[in-house]
Amino acid sequence: MTTGETGLIYKIAPRALWQAAEAAGRFAGAPVDVRDGFIHFSTSAQVAETAAKHFAGQDDLLLVAIRTARLDPARLRWEPSRGGALFPHLYGPLALDAVAWVRPLPLAPDGRHLFPALED
Repeated sequence: MTTGETGLIYKIAPRALWQAAEAAGRFAGAPVDVRDGFIHFSTSAQVAETAAKHFAGQDDLLLVAIRTARLDPARLRWEPSRGGALFPHLYGPLALDAVAWVRPLPLAPDGRHLFPALED
């Protein structure tokens, strides 16, 4: 997959971290992103598995939808990760004008996250 083949990609973020990004006017990433040198994103097909694997049981999360057309194509790379699937990674901070929407990502009674309708 290359840049432009999808309109939206997704980031799961703790509410407090996202609120700090909004106050700063940009998102520099979660600690794991800073450690890895890029911001991890998921496609609509990948984000539920990302939530289960990296955010199991966590509440007070937000799901952030990002318009890929608003990202610098030189900084957005599709790279292999879980099982060889290509995941979107942004090398550099996320400008908030690329954000399409932000929605709560609540937990269901069974402990899994409840996702809104997602677009590609």
